[in-house]
Amino acid sequence: MVAARRITTLLTRKTSRNSILPVRTLLCPIQLRRPASASASQLTVNNKSISVPTGLFIDGEFVTSKAGNLFTSENPSTGQELLEIQEGREEDVDEAVKVARRTFDDGSWSGSNPLQRAKLLNNLADIFEKNAEEIVALECADTGKTLNQCSKLDVPGSIGTLRYYAGWADKVLGTTSFNIPGVFAYTRREPIGVCGQIIPWNFPLMMFIWKIAPALACGNTIVIKSAEATPLSALKACEYIQQAGFPKGVVNLVSGYGKTVGNAIAHHMDIDKLAFTGSTATGRSILKASASSNLKKVTLELGGKSPNIVFPDADMEKAVDWSAWGINMNFGQTCHAGTRIYVHESVYEKFLNAYTERMKQVKVGSSFEDGVDQGPMNSKMQYDKILGYIESGINEGATVHLGGKPIESKKGYHIEPTIFTNVKPEMKIMRDEIFGPVVCIVPFSSEEEVLRVANDTRYGLAAAIHTKDYERAIRMTNGLKAGTTWVNMYNLIHYSIPFGGYKESGIGMECGEAALDMYTATKAVYYNTGMPCPS
Repeated sequence: MVAARRITTLLTRKTSRNSILPVRTLLCPIQLRRPASASASQLTVNNKSISVPTGLFIDGEFVTSKAGNLFTSENPSTGQELLEIQEGREEDVDEAVKVARRTFDDGSWSGSNPLQRAKLLNNLADIFEKNAEEIVALECADTGKTLNQCSKLDVPGSIGTLRYYAGWADKVLGTTSFNIPGVFAYTRREPIGVCGQIIPWNFPLMMFIWKIAPALACGNTIVIKSAEATPLSALKACEYIQQAGFPKGVVNLVSGYGKTVGNAIAHHMDIDKLAFTGSTATGRSILKASASSNLKKVTLELGGKSPNIVFPDADMEKAVDWSAWGINMNFGQTCHAGTRIYVHESVYEKFLNAYTERMKQVKVGSSFEDGVDQGPMNSKMQYDKILGYIESGINEGATVHLGGKPIESKKGYHIEPTIFTNVKPEMKIMRDEIFGPVVCIVPFSSEEEVLRVANDTRYGLAAAIHTKDYERAIRMTNGLKAGTTWVNMYNLIHYSIPFGGYKESGIGMECGEAALDMYTATKAVYYNTGMPCPS
């Protein structure tokens, strides 16, 4: 996924000296400040008044940043300011980490009954369900998502994720072994400790929940940074965390920019694990930060340039619908968007014509308009980036078959759904992650050819095929170098199924039981039950 505004500048310098010193090595007791409380602001969204916290969330309270700086959140449907919130800096990260470390080490959360952790996760899910209309409105206003997609995908998916990991809280188990004569051995899966988490702007609420739910189920404490472009749902979620009854200091949110807050989290010597979703470029910087600091464990969910393959025996109507959903979900602003569509030459024109007609039906407008399929791009920066890729495709000789222009008659950052044909593999629009409503449609002649070109990318996040031949489906899904593959569908990601990438699309897994491994450390214990000491 592409990270938040300016997050690609993250990790350009070291954090402050205090953040390099592990808190646990200090000889004097930790003295935490008594910060000023930060007030909430009233925001009117879609004729609904919503109270939004504006402070950093540290030690269970919304507080002002030490420097007192503010930054603004923008409505991409209008380009106008929504509200100002507190901007964290390195010193605020330091304090949040001290709180998270204190809370982890005192055992009030890490040593708590797993059933209590499950209860609180379910409490949080209950609060989200009760306030679903409110959080949907807030998320749409901050991101430009459509009311339809957010209410059917983002919020229900977040609630489901909380309940799913609540169910796992008392099932993070070790193993036992009697295989060594004279020895009884077992393993313990223990929480890692203080987890730093950095989330992107394209699914701010869902990524917040994807990150915190498995970490909390396992007993970790958290310092999380929201995307500076879309900070509001994370702030509201922390208000819900207060209401759910979580102990103070378990979840700490430091809003701010990548070059300050993200950098400080990545380099911090007292953060034990870092989970990041964003650009591949920033993921590289995070790995370097881990290596140059304390070798904290790192999981990365990064970019993609996913192939979507249509064979001649596919159900053409369904293939067109699912391929359209492959780019229409969040208007192409997803890491697994199906942007490279390969269609067998025998049905290429038929598919192209049907797909074009389908994309002509996409209604573009603001988030809360009735029947809107595609809202605005998330920010001016993203809008300009997408238009730059469209210009690059034209300059390199590709044909704009549909769209390719900004919609200047509308307020905000709207771009026409765009189809390129006559593209070549070396073009930027075929190599780079555009992160917008742009697809390339390319003919192929054989299974071997399309498998080769589909895998000819530095990414490996997702892929899809459309066919009625189950043997071909198995061959292709086995051969595609991607962490998620779909057959006769596209863009289904479920919290119960592991999600991660091959190659430069990431390290480690989100979702499913696999995510629990990312937030636990395995300890082996040997008991001597009769083994003599070697002479």
